[in-house]
Formats: sequence, structure tokens, C-alpha cells
Amino acid sequence: MHSTNYVDTFIGVAEDCPVSSAVVPPERSPAGIAALTFRMIAEAPYRYTSDDVVFTVWADRRGVPEADLPAARAAFFAKGQPCLRASDLGKRYGWGIHADSEGRVALVPAGSAEYVTLSAGRAPSGTPVTVTRAMRSRRRG
Repeated sequence: MHSTNYVDTFIGVAEDCPVSSAVVPPERSPAGIAALTFRMIAEAPYRYTSDDVVFTVWADRRGVPEADLPAARAAFFAKGQPCLRASDLGKRYGWGIHADSEGRVALVPAGSAEYVTLSAGRAPSGTPVTVTRAMRSRRRG
């Protein structure tokens, strides 16, 4: 069973993120992955793990019936999946993602005081966090 979860980790925005402050992903029809991910985390900070978010967005976009969700989740995580470091939230829209000690995630807007604290390796509670960045959109060159 593979997992995308992080614990006590802050994912900062990518080095090549085109915005300097956080922007809400645009709404469109059908809803894009970034907008669905943003909405799920923003409406319930520190409620869901990365696995919950990644799978729920995937299942919602594919219309997986409620009764099939447990089997679909097992099949989904039977192979590796891209984690939130690959999300456009950190690559294009300026959102950092903090995973707490239980792996539950919350969004942190670039440029905020909380973002600065987490980027320095400290959670708001003062506990240490591992700092990483969202994946770059382009190769270095």
C-alpha cells in the first residue's frame, strides 16, 4: 500500500511559481483538480490527510459510486500516486501545504506570517517541521 501522506512537514511553493502571493484557483466546469483540492482543504483545514484529498479528488472527478469507494481506494493506492508536492496549488497558485503531526493538511498562503514561520522549519505551535518545496514546473536549464 503506497501513501502520499507527510507528517510534520511544510511544502513551500515551487521555486518557479509565477505568483508572489496566493491566488485561489479559477472555477470552471468541470472543476479542475487544483480547484477541487483547494476547496477540500480550505473548507476543512487539518481534517484530511493528503491521501484523503488526493483520492477524493480523483474519485469525484471519475464519479466513483459511494459503495465502490473502499475498493477503489485500495486499488488506487496499490500503486504509487503523485503527492501534493506535484499539485498546482504550490506550483502555480502560491499555496504552501502544512501537514501536522497526524498527517492532516492545511493551506498556507505565500507571504503570510504563518508561511514565513513554517518556511523557517517551525510550526505555529513551535514544534519543528521538515521543509520541502512543491515540484518545479520546468526543468532547470
